[in-house]
Amino acid sequence: MNPLPKLDAIWVYLAASPLLGLTLTLVAYLIAINVYMRARFNPLANPVLIAVAIVVLALKATGTPYGTYFEGAQFVHFLLGPATVALALPLFRQWSKLKRTALPLVGGLVAGSLAAIVSAVGIAALFGASRHTLASIAPKSATTPIAMAVADKIGGIPSLTAVLVISTGVFGAVTARGVLRTLRVDEIEVRGFAIGVASHGIGTARAFQVSEEMGAFAGLGMGLNGVFTAFVVPVLLPVLLRWW
Repeated sequence: MNPLPKLDAIWVYLAASPLLGLTLTLVAYLIAINVYMRARFNPLANPVLIAVAIVVLALKATGTPYGTYFEGAQFVHFLLGPATVALALPLFRQWSKLKRTALPLVGGLVAGSLAAIVSAVGIAALFGASRHTLASIAPKSATTPIAMAVADKIGGIPSLTAVLVISTGVFGAVTARGVLRTLRVDEIEVRGFAIGVASHGIGTARAFQVSEEMGAFAGLGMGLNGVFTAFVVPVLLPVLLRWW
């Protein structure tokens, strides 16, 4: 007897269950974090990148639509909100240092956020990107929910923005340590804040692996950059489009 029809029937049953997406997400991340640990926490073995690759390959190999996968994965997606709010606790523990460095942090936020927006749009425009693409790439350094909402509001493609946001976060988490070391940036709070502004949640997760202090300032940078981007991009992008 050929076992393949039975296997096909089992897969059809599993694919219809929301638990498929949840299980696939958790298994992919467990594999990725194991690889990351075996690589001695080498930034090139970023667990988010590995987990995303595993999920994409699994969905592609099985022909599973993204909508079906997300029915289960949305349970993990829901936890992003509470996890973000929880970042306030380590930040509160750094409150005294935060008050002393408030003015430099504001300056760093404005400079970092504007540099991310202008450089991304400028480079894409030089390569002849369409207006929809430019609107999609402008908020790519903000956290995913904010970036997708901003892109949708200004005429971008939210799904493309999500890809760009994740790519930006992974790239920042992988390269931040080397870049900051080359620039001789040694202060923990400055390193953390810079990573948070440039690489949002993925960079913040990487900062917490270094120290709670760095992670706290990275979370602050991520949150402030998200708010700043939401207000600035809709105003700044039309100006940049007229300029280019």
